[in-house]
Amino acid sequence: MTRRHKARRWVLQILYAWEVRSSDRDLREEAANLFDRRHIASETRGFAEAIVDVLAEHLDENDAHIEDAASNWDVERLAVIDKNVLRIAVAEFLWLEDVPFKVTIDEAVTLAKRYGGSDSPRFVNGVLDALARKLDLIPS
Repeated sequence: MTRRHKARRWVLQILYAWEVRSSDRDLREEAANLFDRRHIASETRGFAEAIVDVLAEHLDENDAHIEDAASNWDVERLAVIDKNVLRIAVAEFLWLEDVPFKVTIDEAVTLAKRYGGSDSPRFVNGVLDALARKLDLIPS
């Protein structure tokens, strides 16, 4: 398991905890709280913090991209795991450009398989494929 995969898993846990606690706490505080309680390797923590920073700064824009790609779905009505897996992937698509989009999609589908429902992998893959096409990451 790569350090970036571990980082994505940590971010998924952070987002889940943040959302379950009604999002009153700052996302960076939620991350710092988890990092303080766990012993996370600095390389893993660095990538996790980069994703958290992007989401803390651009969550509304990030969610708008998800809603646009997940036609007929309101982000707030998505399953918590699916929504947060998508948030991580979209953050990578838009703001962490050193990650190839195919790797991002593969990692998101892997997280959805492990932590989501039975339809999660297909749903996540479909939304990310649609968004990648809209962003011209995949030639039409």
